[in-house]
Amino acid sequence: MEIRIDSAVLTEAVAWAARVLPARSPMPVLGGLLLEAADGRLRVSGLDHEASARVEVEADTTSGGRVLVLGRRLLDICKVLPRGYAELAVEDARLSVTSGDARFGLSLLPLDDYPAAPALPEVRGLVDGDAFASAVAQVAVAAGRDGSLPVLTGIRLALDGTAVTLAATDRYRYAVRTLEWKPEGGADPESADVVVPARRLTEIARSLAGAGPARLALDSGSIGFESGGMRTTTRLLEGRLPRHDKLFALGDHALAVTERAPLTEAVKRVAVVAEGDSPVQLTFTASGVHLQAGYEDDVASQHLRGSLGGTDSMTVAFNPGYLLDALTSLDTREVRFHLLGPGQRALLTDAEDPAHRHLLMSVKPLV
Repeated sequence: MEIRIDSAVLTEAVAWAARVLPARSPMPVLGGLLLEAADGRLRVSGLDHEASARVEVEADTTSGGRVLVLGRRLLDICKVLPRGYAELAVEDARLSVTSGDARFGLSLLPLDDYPAAPALPEVRGLVDGDAFASAVAQVAVAAGRDGSLPVLTGIRLALDGTAVTLAATDRYRYAVRTLEWKPEGGADPESADVVVPARRLTEIARSLAGAGPARLALDSGSIGFESGGMRTTTRLLEGRLPRHDKLFALGDHALAVTERAPLTEAVKRVAVVAEGDSPVQLTFTASGVHLQAGYEDDVASQHLRGSLGGTDSMTVAFNPGYLLDALTSLDTREVRFHLLGPGQRALLTDAEDPAHRHLLMSVKPLV
């Protein structure tokens, strides 16, 4: 194998494929990246037992071939390559990487021991890369981090007609986002309801941003995406997230509206005196919202403009980190608080986009 390629293009391709490599593995070859060169293209592939990634980029291929090298070592090398073109060539039992006056050599791993990459599942339709990336980011903040409850570390992805619903919860909050997609094969597509690891889906979604339409592929055990020269798959999580329908049905409730950006800054400001998980208290009235945090002598407060309907006043309190996650996931000038009362569910919605909703459990207000 002998190729010439822009070093920035090479670095980006290697970084994208290397993200699926396991930190540790009983199979050393799973730490490798497979490089395949042919017909003016370089394909870089990586996999572990849970996910796979493959990307194709343009390259000048003097001679084709395929080699397996340590992925993270290759990525480290790519990051320090001079700008310009890099030349990759197999010399005896190693891969040489040359760029400018810099030259590196990498040992080759045995190709015979490298497992075959999983096939892409059945393509179900197309999603817009930018819209999908934004939607995943908006719900991922609510995904759990506790590995002892694996299903809560995932994002629910439900296909129903021309709508994709993404949802995540860690039991204390619940984020839901709906977006449109284009099913393959016309009307009445088969529905699906699966849970995808949140970390994996977030990485995939980021790579799809700016890439245009992406193919969404799905079967009973894995999900895949393909866009341009990129293809990736990941295994699904077992189990189901609790349904959000009844949780989000609040019935009679008060509605408070305030500007999102000033509220976000105010929460950050007053929370500096909130120790640990001590709450930030919000008192809504017809003329505004009053924020307060802290106890005894260490206190902070701020008043903002806003409105309240359905009651004269209402005081609720939230974990400041959870509240900030919800506010920053919204992308609108105003935020609406649908309030049942202290210690009860509160629904935050985008005043301009009702497809995005974020449920928080309020806590006991400050005394």
